[in-house]
Amino acid sequence: MALVRYNPWQEFNTVQRQFNRLFDEAMLPATFVEKTFPKVPAAELQETEDAIELKLEVPGMEAKDLDVQVTEKAVYISGERKSEAKTEEKGTTKSEFYYGKFQRVIPLPARIQNTHVSAEYKDGILNLTLPKTEQEKHKVVKVNLEQ
Repeated sequence: MALVRYNPWQEFNTVQRQFNRLFDEAMLPATFVEKTFPKVPAAELQETEDAIELKLEVPGMEAKDLDVQVTEKAVYISGERKSEAKTEEKGTTKSEFYYGKFQRVIPLPARIQNTHVSAEYKDGILNLTLPKTEQEKHKVVKVNLEQ
């Protein structure tokens, strides 16, 4: 009988391999992947003294396919990316593009004037300029340091 040195990290490697197999897209049906991991546009939010600048990444879509609604407290964006119908007689096509509906709600850090929002859509990037209300621009909060 031979002595084998015990390696406790080997068990972690086994678990990691099992997780990798579980999440391998080739083994999962497409509907499971779409429902479990919804695709939403990436967002970047920058707050200045006068406005909130919001960038949303929605590549491959036309402006008419996007629905953007703005309230004083949040931005709602939804849309649908439609697949292009391709027919091929031979071979296999594998696509990593996501097609389907999406929606996202982005809460805003300050109240805005939703009647004065400006938008620009260029090269798959939606830029929204959301001007703050006058109350938010001059809002000063006193911090109480007593214990």
